Amino acid sequence: VRSRGLGDVYKRQSFDTRKAERWFKERRIKYQYIDLDTKGLSAGEYRSVRAAVGYDALVDRDSPDYRELGIDYLLPQAAEEKLLENPRLFRAPIVRNGRQATVGFCPDVWKTWE
Repeated sequence: VRSRGLGDVYKRQSFDTRKAERWFKERRIKYQYIDLDTKGLSAGEYRSVRAAVGYDALVDRDSPDYRELGIDYLLPQAAEEKLLENPRLFRAPIVRNGRQATVGFCPDVWKTWE
């Protein structure tokens, strides 16, 4: 199993993120923390995670920022650019294992990656 990248959106102290970090530490599974607020997702990473989990699981459509930016009314390429510029719009944590990914606290899925 490759190292899993545990990515967090700007909510470093989110409950699901802390639970995910603890889950990996308790099992001594190496992971890489990626602070999306400072590093962000590249366009390729975004597409890979979106392909694995789906748009609705990845993007927080209930976010005030999402509505304020009018992302639902943009063309796909413009919407992608806005999402990449505003990592607060992604749900957390994003956990990747190669082409596989999860969003949120998903220990049942992570167990299958071992």
